[in-house]
Amino acid sequence: MGQTSKNGNEIMFSLILIALGLLIFLIVAYPLYFIIIASISDSTLVSTGKVFFIPKGISLFGYNEIFHDSRIWTGYKNTIFYTFAGTFVNLLFTLPAAYVLSRKEFKARRFIMLLFVVTLFFNGGLIPTYLLMKGLHLTNTIWVFILPFCVNVFYLIIARTFFESSLPSELYEAAAMDGCSHIKFFIKVALPLSKALISVIGLYYLVGHWNDFFTALIYIRDNELQPLQIILRDILLSNQVFANGAGVGGDAGGYAQRYADQIKYGVIIVSTLPILVLYPFLQKYFDKGVMIGSIKG
Repeated sequence: MGQTSKNGNEIMFSLILIALGLLIFLIVAYPLYFIIIASISDSTLVSTGKVFFIPKGISLFGYNEIFHDSRIWTGYKNTIFYTFAGTFVNLLFTLPAAYVLSRKEFKARRFIMLLFVVTLFFNGGLIPTYLLMKGLHLTNTIWVFILPFCVNVFYLIIARTFFESSLPSELYEAAAMDGCSHIKFFIKVALPLSKALISVIGLYYLVGHWNDFFTALIYIRDNELQPLQIILRDILLSNQVFANGAGVGGDAGGYAQRYADQIKYGVIIVSTLPILVLYPFLQKYFDKGVMIGSIKG
């Protein structure tokens, strides 16, 4: 009897967990689903709250307007270059620095790490930083997205902790007995054992570059160098102007208003879809990577 009661309690507890998990999933997933169906639904029905689970008045006008704008393709090209080149440079500087700072035989590592940590809490501010970029002739160039902010100190600390906890000193000592230098050990031993670290930090850097809006807003004036985020912002703002009936008369304004939400939600999908597509390919590393840098008991 006691065993039956125990099994009943376990089943009830499991059912509650499943129900709670489904509720949390719906809370997280529904906004994304709503954006997708709203981007192809009649804006009037969306704004009046008549679209909940099924798209109504289906039209691809918003996507047609977005993708027929030649600036979109220029923005995509620029953003893809900034994202992958920037992420490569980020990892190129972050991983070797983290490895060096993780080596206990490196006497100056605590002092250098302190200098890194200071920059995590203090910076010169926007105007001095802009003057510095201008003095280095980086403003209005592609390099302002890639070179100035190539190391994120938070990710550096995570990588250093990973190397300290996952690469025992005995491993290097064994390699050194065979004549392996630190550089060779880092390239042939440390990096192959750090796939989870590289994937997680690389994805964080990649998402940061993809969503980078502020750098272009402050440092870029040439339209040919603008990333996707700025171009989508310009499309959204211009659509709002015409949606309000400005510039070409009330009829055009009313016509634009009918599709305003389609363009607005379409812009969200266009800007986030590439990252959502990339994430599943790196998901397998997140089970390991989520605990990178944590204190293990």
